[in-house]
This record gives sequence, C-alpha cells and structure tokens, in this order.
Amino acid sequence: MQDSRSYVEKHQKRFLNELIDLLKIPSISADSAYKKDVINTADEVAKSLKDAGCDTVEICETDGYPIIYAHKIIDKDLPTILVYGHYDVQPPDPIDLWTSPPFEPVIKSTELHPEGAIFARGACDDKGQMYMHVKAMEFMTQTNQLPCNVKFMIEGEEEVGSVNLATFVKNNQEKLKNDVILISDTGMIAKDVPSITTGLRGLSYVEVEVIGPNRDLHSGLYGGAVANPINVLTKMIASLHDENNHITIPGFYNNVEELSLEERAEMAKAPFSLENYKKALDIEAVYGENGYSTNERNSIRPTLDVNGIWGGYTGEGAKTVIASKAYAKISMRLVPNQDWETITDLFKTHFESIAPKGVKVKVTPHHGGQGYVTPIDSLGYQAASKAYETTFGKKPIPQRSGGSIPIVSLFEEELKSKTILMGFGLDSDAIHSPDEHFGVWNYLKGIETIPYFYKYFTELKK
Repeated sequence: MQDSRSYVEKHQKRFLNELIDLLKIPSISADSAYKKDVINTADEVAKSLKDAGCDTVEICETDGYPIIYAHKIIDKDLPTILVYGHYDVQPPDPIDLWTSPPFEPVIKSTELHPEGAIFARGACDDKGQMYMHVKAMEFMTQTNQLPCNVKFMIEGEEEVGSVNLATFVKNNQEKLKNDVILISDTGMIAKDVPSITTGLRGLSYVEVEVIGPNRDLHSGLYGGAVANPINVLTKMIASLHDENNHITIPGFYNNVEELSLEERAEMAKAPFSLENYKKALDIEAVYGENGYSTNERNSIRPTLDVNGIWGGYTGEGAKTVIASKAYAKISMRLVPNQDWETITDLFKTHFESIAPKGVKVKVTPHHGGQGYVTPIDSLGYQAASKAYETTFGKKPIPQRSGGSIPIVSLFEEELKSKTILMGFGLDSDAIHSPDEHFGVWNYLKGIETIPYFYKYFTELKK
C-alpha cells in the first residue's frame, strides 16, 4: 500500500476545513428545535461519502432521523467491511462553561496537543472520528488501493439511544451483510499508547419523578408538615449506594461478570497515573466502589449515577416554596451478562418500593443496551493491531471501556459479525462536556491508520 501518511500531509488543510464545516452544523438529536440542522448534516455526510468514492449512497428515511447507507463493491469474492458511525451530537449545555462557542469550531493549542486541537461539540464524538473513515476511503479510492468491499452506515440518533437503528438493521440484513464491522467511537489510553477497545459497558437510562402536594406550597406555612418531594428524592437517591459505594438494588449484581485476579493483573499493566488523572480533573481524591482500582471502577464494574436533578425554584433570588414535584435522570452502566431491560425493571421495582407515604413515584425508562466483549484472537483484532503497529510503531494494548455503544451487541445478534473498535480520541477530550475537542494529530493519525486495517484484514481473510 502506498504510504497514507504522505497523502494525509498533502491534504491535511482540506481535511481539517471539511471537518470544521461539518462541526458548524448543530446536529443535536435530543432537541427537536434542531431537526432541520440534523437533516442538513445527514445531507452533508451523504455528499462526503459520494465524493470519497462510494458508488452507491442512500439517505434512508426512518421514523426519526435518516440513516446514511453507502457502499463500494469491487469484487463480491473479497471481504466486506461495514463502517458504522453517527452524525448527531450531544446538547452543548452548560453553554457558559465553554471557552469558545460549541458550534463555532476553533483550533487551539493545549499542553497535550501543542499542534492544536479542534474545539467544538462533536469534534471527537463522533463527527471527527466518523469523518476519519470518510477521508480514509477517499485515500484508498483516489490512489486505487481499496483492497476489499466497503459499506457505510452512519446514523443520526446515537445520542438518543439509536431508537430506529434496530428496525433498519433487521430490515436490511442482506444489504448490511459483512465480514467485520469497524467503528471509531472510542479512545486510546494515551496519545503515544495506542489501544483497542475490547469491551463496552451496557446502559440503562431512566427518569424518575416524585410527586407530592397538588401545588407548590409556602415553606413557612407547610414546612415540616408535608413531604417535600425534593427532600424525599435526594434521600431515595442517596439510599441507592451503601457505605462501600455498592449499589443496593436487590438482584442488581446477580449476573455481573467477575474477572479473575489474572485478568485484573493484565489490565493493571496499562500505563496509568493516578496523580495525573486527579490533576486533569482538578480533584483531590478519587471515589468509587471499595475493593477496585480507578480503571476497574470505570470499565469492568457496573455503576449508577444521577445525570440531572431538578425541582422547585431555581431562578435568581429567593422563593420560599415546597415544590410539588421533583425529578432526576439516572443512568446505570452495566457489564457483560447484565441485561439492561432486567436492570431497568429491578430499578423501577426497588425505587417505587422505597418511596415513603405522602408521595407518589413515577419511573420512566428512556433507552438502554447490552454490554459487549470482543475476543483478541479474531482476525479483526489482529488486523487492527497490525494497523496500529504500522503507524504508531508499537503494539496496541487491549482495554475495556467504561462507555456504552448499545448497538454493538445488536450488530452481532442481527448481522452475526464481530465489531472492532478503533478509537483515536483521548479521555481528556471532554466528550459530552463543555470544551469538547479532538487533537489535530489524532484526527490525521486516524486517517493514516485506518487504510492499513483494510489491507491487513483482507490479507488475513484470504
């Protein structure tokens, strides 16, 4: 294969400008006010795939936002790689914590990225990483070096649970037929330490509502005599963890995969500085389930976290009321063998059971997905490892991720193929947070590396 690095260096300014243009569109799938922007982004992704050399590009309508399907079939006897990504992004809130507007991309130098990083919502998750595959495709078609068949499936609802993707996949199994699925929606251990994500946590996401009196009440006239939904909600949430930060929901740990001491020892070999970790987050100490390290807590152990909580008066100044209602959004990250629907039911039953008299509780499930583990002896993993070795000069480390990509387990169930997670982001990229960014070096390195996966997978598959 002709060196991809020289092609990337020659076109890097254009590659950056194209990504910046894509990042300017606020494709926020969670907020219907941005519906037109999400659809416009789908159109731009479709155009970019056509320009990259795909022979067929379709904008497939769903009950929600469209899925972009594209392919280039050069020989039906050759392997087929299916690339998945998403073009929707998280809401940018809280806006006032951004140092530059979330949809006005800017390249800024940082301590970790002296060559610059692109600051914008979606820079890393997942527009930047998805677009690496588009540009890698361009390199292979423009230099006539595409070694196998390729298909793309880029959706616009990942950040809201991929609500229509399952139906699309089930209805298009022949169209999506492949030998391996390739995704870049994860990260590396460090800028100079490539890694391949071999495990993902599952997810159960719920919203809870505690309902008290039929209206907001004067806190002087009624305080101490009527159950305060906010007080009750905070007590209920606090009871979901014990003194060892163990989740107290009955049955929650029934199917949790327990890794052996040997496996945990292998995980511990990955380079990690607890002091640097705390420094990057500006915290004095880490926190979590007793008996596990920081890297174990955020990858091989399940969690329960409040993602948002509100109720009563939150405006400027004071208003002495007892709120009629209080709300919270709660996510549970799950490990392999924990079924997300079972966990959701366990949560609902338990949360309703601990509500005191004087309030009513409503639990509304939003979305979820299963955890996933991919073997390191598969051809896909071996091809990814060789690709990283070629461009980084070192063998990548397999690692379990704390994040969730619920559709990965769906792909294996419906399409009967394994997924390889080749991420190029870093933990410090602030995905889902203010000042999300993606290193220019990482973006370009991804474009350089991905074509070698195609090369080595095709060679290993023969």
